[in-house]
Amino acid sequence: MIWRIIFFILITVPGLIAIVTFQTIYLWLKWPNWHFFPHLAHKLVCFNLGLKVRQIGQPARDKPTLLVCNHISWLDIPAVGATAPVSFVAKSEVGRWPIVGFLANLQKTIYVDRQRKTDTGRVTDEMSERMSSGQPVLLFAEGTSDIGLHVLPFRSALVGSAQTAMKDGAISELYIQPMTIAYTHLNGLPISRAERSKIAWVGDMGVEDNIGDILSSGTKSVTIMFGEPILFSRDEDRKLVTKKAEQAVRDMLVAINRQTALPTAHQGAH
Repeated sequence: MIWRIIFFILITVPGLIAIVTFQTIYLWLKWPNWHFFPHLAHKLVCFNLGLKVRQIGQPARDKPTLLVCNHISWLDIPAVGATAPVSFVAKSEVGRWPIVGFLANLQKTIYVDRQRKTDTGRVTDEMSERMSSGQPVLLFAEGTSDIGLHVLPFRSALVGSAQTAMKDGAISELYIQPMTIAYTHLNGLPISRAERSKIAWVGDMGVEDNIGDILSSGTKSVTIMFGEPILFSRDEDRKLVTKKAEQAVRDMLVAINRQTALPTAHQGAH
C-alpha cells in the first residue's frame, strides 16, 4: 500500500494535473476526440491501483448508443474510462467524491439530481446530444452497486429518457448495448466471495474506507464485455427492452465468473 501512495503523490497527481490542463485547453478549443486525455488519466489511475483490464468486444459506434451495465465499485469508472470513450450517467453526489468525482468529471459525466424531478428534461437533452454525436452514453442501470456475483433488476426510467429523445425528434434511432463488468482475480488468483468486499462498494461503506481497501488489496483483474446492441424503436416497451438488456448482462457476468462459454460479443459496426 505504501508504494501505491508514494506513486500516487509523485507520479499520478502531477500526471493528472498535466492531463487536466491539456484537457481544459482541448475542450476550450472545441477540438474533436476529447476522450484522448481522459483515456490517459484512467490508464494512469488503473496502473496506480493495480487494476488490469481485459476487454471483450467493442462499444457500438456511428449510431446513437446507450450502454447499460452492472455496477460493482467506483473502480468501474477508471476501468471503463481506460477502455472506451463513453460518457457516464451518475447521481449528482458522485461529482463531489474525492478521486472518483475527479475521474467522472474528466469523462464528461452527465449528473442526475434525484431530488429534482424537473431535472429529467436536462438529462434527456444531454444524453441525446452526446449520443447523436456518435458518443456512447453509459448507464449503471441497477441504480446501486453489488458485490459482482449477481445483476440486480435494471431501472428503466433513464432508458425511457433516451426513448423520449427519439419521440422528440432529437435522435432518429437508438441502440441499447448490454455491457458487463466482472472482477475475476485478486493477486493472480480467482477472487473469493469474501475478498469481493475489498473491491465492491456496497451498503453504508464510506468512500474513504473503500479507497483504503482497494489501495491495500494488491493486483485486481477486471473483464469488461460488450454484448450485441439491441435496436430500440420509439414505440417499443422500454421495460421489455430494459429487461432483455438486463438478462444479457447477467448471462455475460455468469459466464465470465464461472469461466464458461461466453455469449456473443459485439465486434464492430452495428
